[in-house]
Amino acid sequence: MFEIIPGILEKEWSEIERKINLVKPFAKSVHIDIIDGKFAPNTTFLDPTPFTKYSKDINFELHMMVENPIQYLKPFADAGFRRFLGHVESLNRVGDQEEFVAQGELLGEVGLAIDGPTDLSAIKVPYRDLDCILIMTIKAGQSGQAIVPQYLEKIKILRSAQNDPSAGSGLAIEVDGGINDETIIQAKNAGANRFVSTSFLFKDNPQNQFDLLKKWWE
Repeated sequence: MFEIIPGILEKEWSEIERKINLVKPFAKSVHIDIIDGKFAPNTTFLDPTPFTKYSKDINFELHMMVENPIQYLKPFADAGFRRFLGHVESLNRVGDQEEFVAQGELLGEVGLAIDGPTDLSAIKVPYRDLDCILIMTIKAGQSGQAIVPQYLEKIKILRSAQNDPSAGSGLAIEVDGGINDETIIQAKNAGANRFVSTSFLFKDNPQNQFDLLKKWWE
């Protein structure tokens, strides 16, 4: 099943709320980026509390570009988030990935995110233990970047791994970075089935942009 997920990366709650209200009529999920200025040279709004107002109507997923993703799990779960994506680059000590996945599973769906330049070998937990993997097709941290086509190769490798029963055939592969009405086809052909669109979706009427993305498999 394919899904387009609006992505929001903003410093101010007022802008986050404006975008939530723009996509709420047609999107069932919204992807919220948080950045702490340590994982990447950027910062975003980090307070989970205001999201409570919308979390009964929207499936919020949290993309944690932060130094310690584990500490954000419960506060955002308490605000109604139900899918959590932590970067392997921040979970690099022995046992960190396993702990993140174990705690995330108690709160909702859990996946690992991997930055554009990072090799798939950085994922240390079995794929079957994850609900999804997020492949960045850019260097994480800034919206509006162009897709780096060679990073799509990781999606192809992951999708081919689904032929191995031990890998867990239900794994969702999400792609984030430079997704527009042209690159979405490249990502789909590589094997992705969830597509996060941020700058493209909001550069014009979001409903129209969403429909442009969706037309490729209707």
